[in-house]
Amino acid sequence: MKTDSQNPVDPSPQGESSTQFSSTRKLPQGFWATFTTTFATIVLAEMGDKTQLATLLISAESGQPWIVFCGAAIALIATSLIGVLLGWWLAKRVSPQAMDMAAGIILLFVSILLLGDVVQM
Repeated sequence: MKTDSQNPVDPSPQGESSTQFSSTRKLPQGFWATFTTTFATIVLAEMGDKTQLATLLISAESGQPWIVFCGAAIALIATSLIGVLLGWWLAKRVSPQAMDMAAGIILLFVSILLLGDVVQM
């Protein structure tokens, strides 16, 4: 089986329709592309969030920034590991289309809840 020009998610020969899951999205290939995409996405998403603010406050109160850094780093590694393992498990069992649909439904539900909170204010 030739794999260098094929999508590793869809091992069917080119031109054939596959019964396995396939995605039309182009994912980054290679170590550095995947690493850079992941790093940039997480850094941008985490800037100014409640975890960063909690770490800032704990560091300021404790006066021991390196211990706070180590504790926060290990906590973020643990939560990231849970997310990676859950994503890996789901990718084996659920099609990308079903994942997109579920994500859309969850985001819609959360948006409706947030809108309800805003209206009640």
